[in-house]
Amino acid sequence: MNMIVFEFREAEKKFFEENKFRDFNITFFPECLNEEFVETLDPELLEKTNIISVFINSVVNKNVIDKFKNLRIISTRSTGYDHICVKSCQYKNIAVTNVTNYGETSVAQFTFGLIIALIRKIPSASIAFKNSETSLRTFIGRDLSKLTLGVVGTGAIGAAVCHTANSFGMNILGYDINQKQELIDKYHIKYVSFNELVKASDIISLHLPYTGENYHMFNEKTFSDMTENSYFINTSRGELVDLGALYKYVENGKLKGAALDVLTCENVNTKCAGFDKFKDELSLDCLNELLYVEKLNGFDNVIITPHIAYETHDAIDYILEKTMENIKNIVNGDKMCRIV
Repeated sequence: MNMIVFEFREAEKKFFEENKFRDFNITFFPECLNEEFVETLDPELLEKTNIISVFINSVVNKNVIDKFKNLRIISTRSTGYDHICVKSCQYKNIAVTNVTNYGETSVAQFTFGLIIALIRKIPSASIAFKNSETSLRTFIGRDLSKLTLGVVGTGAIGAAVCHTANSFGMNILGYDINQKQELIDKYHIKYVSFNELVKASDIISLHLPYTGENYHMFNEKTFSDMTENSYFINTSRGELVDLGALYKYVENGKLKGAALDVLTCENVNTKCAGFDKFKDELSLDCLNELLYVEKLNGFDNVIITPHIAYETHDAIDYILEKTMENIKNIVNGDKMCRIV
């Protein structure tokens, strides 16, 4: 089978060096797959490729899919697959597969890294020390055991966050349509309505998938309802948060801090290409997001990272193992690991 891996990174190199997939002829590209890059590929490569693997920053639309003449499998090394045109895949009988339940420990640990950094003012204290300004500032924080953490979404990652919060002795509120009795028993989590959680939490940590229906679930009203001097953490999906509303409540001091590892327009902000390359093609929403990202970056109580919460060697190896396992299963006729 002829396979191309797009968005190939140095961190993935060791896995493929140590695991010889003798039934696969694999070509690697660090670039994202999109309409622009597919035009640079050799026609012979497009003709013979049976499998492609991408990450979330590629845009695998109908025009891209049509360029591959013998494509049979598209594998995304992520849980989300809204960057792939599923309808085109169904029409052409191309299998699509993803990776679920990866990196829950990695993301939970990173989430608490962000929480501690904000609560204890670590980034601003470090910058002040480097600039010899510590005598002019105060860096008084809070004890986590005295705070209430609201976990929005208690799936695999949210559950891991609850586990860590319990270790810190925090009071934990949870919101999820599927409540887990084991979290109540183990970590004393109290499930409440979304509105109750928003109004009662000192820190809110978001861990939901993006469904379309929950677009901007954190908006002007949500942030206005949050507790005075509370903190907001998002390591799930950028589409869930109205960045303009978040900026307003950080700027006016209602929120004491915020940390974002995800944005809606990540391919422009942090990944495949920079703003200059796409500025003439950007939607109004992405232009607005770029504006608010720039403004939020000016606050020392805001942390923005380039979608790295899951990025540990352990999580990356798991993603690659499941990716290759899914592909081999589909080749062997197993339909259970197919999205379509």
